[in-house]
Amino acid sequence: MSRHLLACAALVLSACATAQPTLPPLPRPEEVDAAAARAMAVSGAQGMAIALIEEGQVVYVNSYGRRNADGDPLQTDTIMYGASLTKVAFAYTVMQLVDEGVIDLDTTIDHYLPKPLPEYAEQDVEDLYARYSDLAGDERWRRITPRMLLTHSSGFANFGFLEPDGRLRIHFDPGSQYSYSGDGMILLQFVLERGLGLDLGREMQRRVFDRFGMTRSSMMWRADFAGNLADGWALDGSTLPHDERSAVRAAGSLDTTITDFAQFAAAFVRGDGLSRAARRDMARPWLPVTVASQFPVLQAELPPYRRRADLASGLGLITFDGPQGEGFIRGGHNDVTANIWVCVEARRRCLVVLSNDVRTEAEFAHITAAILGETGAPWDFLYGAP
Repeated sequence: MSRHLLACAALVLSACATAQPTLPPLPRPEEVDAAAARAMAVSGAQGMAIALIEEGQVVYVNSYGRRNADGDPLQTDTIMYGASLTKVAFAYTVMQLVDEGVIDLDTTIDHYLPKPLPEYAEQDVEDLYARYSDLAGDERWRRITPRMLLTHSSGFANFGFLEPDGRLRIHFDPGSQYSYSGDGMILLQFVLERGLGLDLGREMQRRVFDRFGMTRSSMMWRADFAGNLADGWALDGSTLPHDERSAVRAAGSLDTTITDFAQFAAAFVRGDGLSRAARRDMARPWLPVTVASQFPVLQAELPPYRRRADLASGLGLITFDGPQGEGFIRGGHNDVTANIWVCVEARRRCLVVLSNDVRTEAEFAHITAAILGETGAPWDFLYGAP
């Protein structure tokens, strides 16, 4: 064998040993703008903002379209609704508390509460939390851990008030399977606030927003948001005003901007503010996803041969393994909001899309492919089959 061929063989063996996926280059700014314009034209969406992160640094931020029916432009510092992107910022806060030894992910919640959960009367939980007295007689609540709440395996429906009788209940043994639940996040908030005496709004302000320079982000409405605020468009094209949220809710009360959330996304992939182990744990596949789609909740599990083997719940997000390697994704949705955050771990590369028009969701798969290439993000799971 020639020296040249030996050198080539050595290079091949070295490449096989490292087994690093090849990522496509990021598109030029004008190509990102073109992808956004196409998505808005196809979907009819009226407003959208985009951020790109590469190697843990924000490399591009832009906004497009309108923030309200008056035609005021959507800007990179316009206040937008974070929806369920809130859950990852909340989980990030919890993991800082884990690093500090304040809470343990695998210690059951009854350890932290001064009295049994069902004994909290309605006046104790007000309208912020679920009605935990509904769980009287079902001792399975004592098995619930913070990890189960962050991996959506509490056994709750999304929200108890959406049950046919409006009552909170446990539908399966906690920790046994995935089923999306906002009430699970709210219960962990309850444990932090009523069990540990923390103020979640203040903790997130200090540990996330202040730490990462997110000056226009809050878990509650602020009066200074009013001057540059995004209203939203529903599926039928009607507009709804921005909801001025008066309470901190771990499941989804975040107000933010594309500039601010890009700073958080970049800090997240770098692992700022967390130990290396805690950062890895957030995007580690803790619980296999065994259902066809995120909604409706409480679906029957698929037979093993129909499951996507790489799909799992991390802590506050969904993990997957695609052609570019390991990644994670988190969406945010309400009647007039469509948000997506998808990252590829290999290059600490992320795309964030915030939209004040729910119709944008129909184009998430296309805009992500146009900007990041094929990632293997689980669009069918998040939004149903096309």
